[in-house]
Amino acid sequence: MMPTKVRLNVNGTVREIDAAPDTPLLYVLRNDLGLNGPKYGCGLGECGTCTVLIDGIAARSCVIPIEGCVGRDIVTLEGLGSREHPDAVQQAFITEQAAQCGYCLNGMIMTTKALLNINPNPSEAEIAQALQYNLCRCGAHIEIMRAALRAAGQIAEVGD
Repeated sequence: MMPTKVRLNVNGTVREIDAAPDTPLLYVLRNDLGLNGPKYGCGLGECGTCTVLIDGIAARSCVIPIEGCVGRDIVTLEGLGSREHPDAVQQAFITEQAAQCGYCLNGMIMTTKALLNINPNPSEAEIAQALQYNLCRCGAHIEIMRAALRAAGQIAEVGD
């Protein structure tokens, strides 16, 4: 397909992109907008590293063409919070040190955020179910689960 102008609402800002309508959203986010939260993992929508929120729902940006994103709210890891003011989910992952290599974290954080958008008080089983298709090869699953539980308010800070 020939490149056309496409308007996308990314992290609260409308951006105009010159790209073919069938271009995967991930490519536009990383290559055109310089957003490095979503990662290229498998390119098949199976590993979760490219996860973003589209209208508050977790979506695999490597398999979604940009033409399907027009008029929708897209939020990347960068749109959740900043280094100075991280989102509660980001802070929970920092507090629990839920990373080894960190490659999966974008997907884990964005999927956790999407879950908490629809269920602010999930059980451990519901969290595990939501995260089951996000792959982590380092084995940080215990810390990731603790971070998700903390983000859901089920683990208090020591000394509270």
